[in-house]
Amino acid sequence: MDVFCALLLFFHLLPAVQVSCERHSFSVSVPHRVYECPEGADVTMSCLQSGAKAHSEDKMWNTWLFTPRSQEHCHKGAHPRGSGHSNRTLGVEYIGKGNKSFSIFLQNIKHSDQGKYCCLLLEFNKQKVEQGARDFIYLNVVPSMGNAHNGSLKCSEWSHSPSDDDSVAEGLAIAACVAFILCLPLILMLVYRQRQTVERHRRAHELVRMDSEAQAHENPVFMGDSPQPKPRTVSQIMRQSSETGRHLLSDPGTPFSPNIQGEMFFPAQGPIPESPNLMD
Repeated sequence: MDVFCALLLFFHLLPAVQVSCERHSFSVSVPHRVYECPEGADVTMSCLQSGAKAHSEDKMWNTWLFTPRSQEHCHKGAHPRGSGHSNRTLGVEYIGKGNKSFSIFLQNIKHSDQGKYCCLLLEFNKQKVEQGARDFIYLNVVPSMGNAHNGSLKCSEWSHSPSDDDSVAEGLAIAACVAFILCLPLILMLVYRQRQTVERHRRAHELVRMDSEAQAHENPVFMGDSPQPKPRTVSQIMRQSSETGRHLLSDPGTPFSPNIQGEMFFPAQGPIPESPNLMD
């Protein structure tokens, strides 16, 4: 039943899609998206038509719309400098270059001309609009040099719009968010495994400590009381005493040294009497 409903919906939508494609058989594009001109310069902005008319007897009509706010859509009846047709007094001229392009010419640009210009192309058949297409151009007006003449003022043209950079930044932000969402499970898994590793190490240390306590193996570094001194022999005690408080025999005040105030170290001996036997 669901398959039958899907097929029925498909066959009902197919003619509408075909009609929609047929009604948009032509389009409008711009060779340059942005024009930057100094004040006092002249500029010609163009739009290009591509595709064919729905009927050969239909008539094509083009016009230009203007809004000073670049983020807004162009509204019906809002024409550049308030004129929907060429007006040399206002310095605006509509130019139709054949069937494939049409342009608008602005003379002596002022800061009030800055904004968004929309080129609109409509196909009529007996006062009925068969199809239409539009595109837009940005005009930026910058201050001109003081000594510049009107003939030396030139406009710069770019093929990208100011919103293209925003679109690129927005696309990068969306891509970063998608990448983060895709990597989030991996990040969570790594964090979980890290925590499990830390928990296992903590449990292992706890088991080792409990096993050491069960076997009464205490670490002397963490013992509260100082270790008992080992008994020493008499020779060690005598050696330590001699090393800490020994005196040389030549030092004054040594108990075992002779008194230097009286006789010298070797006591004086009386003269040896001469033996009469030796004299004889």
